[in-house]
Amino acid sequence: MDVSYPNSSGTRRPVSVAPEGACDAHMHIYDRRFALHGSPDAMVDKATADDYRLLQQRIGTQRTVVVQPRVHGTDNSVTLDAIRALGAENTRGIAVVRPDVSDAELERLHAGGIRGIRFTLYTQANAATDFSMVEPLAQRVHALGWHVQLHWSADQIATHAELLARLPCTIVFDHLARLPLPDALSHPAFDVVSRLRENGRTWIKLSGPYLDSKAGAAGGYADTTAIAQAWVRQAPERVVWGSDWPHPTEPVAKPDDAALFDLLSQWVPDAATRHRVLVDNPALLYDFPEMTTKTETPEK
Repeated sequence: MDVSYPNSSGTRRPVSVAPEGACDAHMHIYDRRFALHGSPDAMVDKATADDYRLLQQRIGTQRTVVVQPRVHGTDNSVTLDAIRALGAENTRGIAVVRPDVSDAELERLHAGGIRGIRFTLYTQANAATDFSMVEPLAQRVHALGWHVQLHWSADQIATHAELLARLPCTIVFDHLARLPLPDALSHPAFDVVSRLRENGRTWIKLSGPYLDSKAGAAGGYADTTAIAQAWVRQAPERVVWGSDWPHPTEPVAKPDDAALFDLLSQWVPDAATRHRVLVDNPALLYDFPEMTTKTETPEK
């Protein structure tokens, strides 16, 4: 089954419909309360359930893991609002917390649908923590069954390999582990993450399509197909999809909506594996309830 969505030029093009229960594991919330990047005019004063559902419809998923762009001094109530708006049974959130967060606050976030925390240390200018706080916080959230999502550079991953090996909880590497082009698979971080994935608790998020429009920008994500396919080949049971859309650093020029699943199809050509990446894996990682399919009972 195919549908079509208008792209930036106003024309329409087909995009494959995601399977039932598909999850977008990286949907940014566009809310003025954390307008750290971009124009406040691109935000809304308080997003409604319809605002969030429109983003889901454009991407084609029924389940969502919401992420806030802001990383320093984040008010996680925005994430909790989004979870409530979309329905806690099909929505999860990733929090950003300060090192002195209380146990009571972590419990409150868990009750609201948070299932992980994010360490954005790619640039120290907007980091909410430093590397010395990663292990203590990881140990605390491990008791809740949460994972840690690492928004780190490949160099940082390689430098802190021993720290990563000590973490007790599940690890999710954001943005394909940020392996740099053109020699991504020969970067030391590729081996570090590969070894960690042997423990059965390490995941890779296939994300970064918004950066396709930033060819030549810092980070070098213009063409990450080879990297994505390498991760999928290595351990398809430990990969999830995240559109990383809409992104706060691009309030005007965003990727063509219809291209998001086109890109995923290029990264994961096999339909059965794509179903696993979109449906089965995120259900396991983010603690979604099992999907039940109603069947008609034939009349006797």
